[in-house]
Amino acid sequence: MGSAAADRVPPLLVACALRIEKLALRTGARGDAVTVLRTGMGPKAAERAVARTLGDPALDGAAVVATGFCAGLAPGMHPGDLVVAGQTLDSHGATPCEAPELLVKELVKAVPGRTVHTGPLIGSAHVVRGHERAELLARGAIAVDMESAATLRTAVRGGARPVAAVRVVVDAPEHELVRIGTVRGGISAFRVLRAVLPAFSEWHRSLLLPRR
Repeated sequence: MGSAAADRVPPLLVACALRIEKLALRTGARGDAVTVLRTGMGPKAAERAVARTLGDPALDGAAVVATGFCAGLAPGMHPGDLVVAGQTLDSHGATPCEAPELLVKELVKAVPGRTVHTGPLIGSAHVVRGHERAELLARGAIAVDMESAATLRTAVRGGARPVAAVRVVVDAPEHELVRIGTVRGGISAFRVLRAVLPAFSEWHRSLLLPRR
């Protein structure tokens, strides 16, 4: 028989910034043992909230997924598209994401018909508009948000663990959004975010399986 510590399954922490994002995730939950954390808006808020939450012994070794809405940077992106990060980027450097291909596979099943983009997700300390999109795209990023890079960087700084970032495009070069929830793009993104939590759980379970 294994010890209790050896038999313990590491938990899953899903971090988002906004109340509306947490509402979407909670209404999409189906009884899985997932902790959903609302960090507050911006990289500093994300750093503080994630560091404090992962200090709880109950979340020791937790896998961490940063999620919520983002701004797409590449032409042809639409509200409701999904972005799976291969890595997150910010002024502190890059944080590699664990098994993004598994997330893509599960998201295609969870949200059929939605386009899934993969590539670098860059962090910003402010809402990105206009010419800034082209500048970030030129740096290799396909989408931008304010919390994912800080969330994952803080998570791995606190100990080795799987991390990932999945964002739903709410705003894109040809579809700039002023207020979430008041236009079709925001509503579409909310519905997609509501459907992604089972995909995160399947990704987490896959990581726990013995490697062949």
